[in-house]
Amino acid sequence: MNRNLLTKEGLKDLRQEHEDLLQTKRPTAVNRLSDARELGDLSENSEYAAAKQDLAFIDGRIAELEEIINAAKVITAPSTGSIGVGSTVTIHVNGKKDVYHLVGEWEADPINKKISHSSPLGKALLGKKAGEEIEVEAPAGKVLYKIVTIE
Repeated sequence: MNRNLLTKEGLKDLRQEHEDLLQTKRPTAVNRLSDARELGDLSENSEYAAAKQDLAFIDGRIAELEEIINAAKVITAPSTGSIGVGSTVTIHVNGKKDVYHLVGEWEADPINKKISHSSPLGKALLGKKAGEEIEVEAPAGKVLYKIVTIE
């Protein structure tokens, strides 16, 4: 069985999304589908088709979340001073400082500086220590990163 690496916070967020889908969004979608069904001829009822599609999407996401949560392995940042999943890393790149949180694939959110351990930068950071430099292949060419701090 494949294990999904997640931080404690990431697992909590996925469980919250699952609960919200089950307790709020799915019942709303079921009611919408029921109301649309009462509007008449289903073959020409666009509201029924849209409600049915929304319910199918919600059910699919619920099933996906259940698989992820059941195969989850909660990890914590290593205390060895090296970078691992769960670490917060400050790096210098091209004269500016960035702070990234290394997370599992299912909780990656690059806009919020949460990068997956399986991304090119994530892979390059794993196991490194403060003061080290890494080179990562990017679409525009190789980028040199210097690791400043690890939390």
